[in-house]
Amino acid sequence: MKRIVIVDDHPAFCEHWKALFEDRYPNLAAVEVFTDPLQALSVLSPDIGLLMLDLEMPVMDGKKVLEFAVARGVDRTRVVITSGRNADHLHEVFPAGDCLAVINKEEPAQQAAFLMILDSVMRRP
Repeated sequence: MKRIVIVDDHPAFCEHWKALFEDRYPNLAAVEVFTDPLQALSVLSPDIGLLMLDLEMPVMDGKKVLEFAVARGVDRTRVVITSGRNADHLHEVFPAGDCLAVINKEEPAQQAAFLMILDSVMRRP
């Protein structure tokens, strides 16, 4: 079972994605959600199959959480950054190789692309 960790300061966003993972991958996903990035730090470890991070959160932003996660052994190719910012801005903040993907969580086309990425990630060992 893949361990998925979602870190976003908006509870509705966390619950939306948690429900999607549990419905779409019922036998593959164990989903943990955190609305406080500081609380999420203690669970970051190399066994995470997918880490979803909101870029802009109070106390600690997604870029800092990403660097902490990588230092704890989380593979960058298992990290997706989400934001309400446009894709160009996200690609400036996270150049290729910094993470698996950056997604604008409000654009339907980006969400559709994200679902294809998810299907690929969930099939990986």
